[in-house]
Amino acid sequence: QVQLVESGGGLVQTGGSLTLSCTASGRTFGWYAMAWFRQAPGKDREFVAGISAGGGSTDYTDSVKGRFTNSRDNAKNTVFLQMNSLKPEDTAVYYCAASSRATISRYGYNYWGQGTQVTVSS
Repeated sequence: QVQLVESGGGLVQTGGSLTLSCTASGRTFGWYAMAWFRQAPGKDREFVAGISAGGGSTDYTDSVKGRFTNSRDNAKNTVFLQMNSLKPEDTAVYYCAASSRATISRYGYNYWGQGTQVTVSS
């Protein structure tokens, strides 16, 4: 069983930056690929970024490439999402998710955090 707790959300102006953190319980954090998803009001949850278990591979949805950076510190059981050049369309609840696999996927995540709100004002 893996429990995930996100933090770092908030209100920021267009062009600003935020860093989200997600800390996982369990001793096998380093075995799991991790990902960030987001859900805006009235929209489906969408994949934002993913990182492999060892941190050597990342994947990003096109709308955040070049602006967001996904990283992890397996010694601290924590994954990060550095978000720069934020836009109003980035406004959403952001969720951390853990896979049962080591490789990145945009689907099939087994464990989810409670979400953290990110609001970008225009």
